[in-house]
Amino acid sequence: MGRPGVALIAEVRRRADGRCEYCQFPEVHAVIPFEVEHVIPLKHDGATDSGNLALACFYCNRYKGPNVAGIVEPGAVLTRLFHPRLDAWRDHFAWEGATVVPRSDVGRATISVLRLNQPNALAIRQVLMSEGLWSGAGG
Repeated sequence: MGRPGVALIAEVRRRADGRCEYCQFPEVHAVIPFEVEHVIPLKHDGATDSGNLALACFYCNRYKGPNVAGIVEPGAVLTRLFHPRLDAWRDHFAWEGATVVPRSDVGRATISVLRLNQPNALAIRQVLMSEGLWSGAGG
């Protein structure tokens, strides 16, 4: 089973409360609609069920792609990515202004692979935060 049905998509969207489950960007301010994505991709035998689906902004989903891990320096250690169904966001990430900072190697790998702090993302988050449109609170 590849694509989730309408009811499953609605469940994932409701659970995410209008935010990308990776970068926490609020969908209400997105130009491109968010997507329901497989945390463990189908190519890695990920299931199409509630426990393996997450709401992701276009950018996080594109950078994540089929990745399930990233390299963490120093030591070049292969480290799994953040899993929104199994991990608490606050255990792996924190906010310093508009910047997402890692609290763990999982957070470090995810920030790197998903490019959570690329300049455009920082600029948009900063504008939304300064206008009181986004608190940046992690889930």
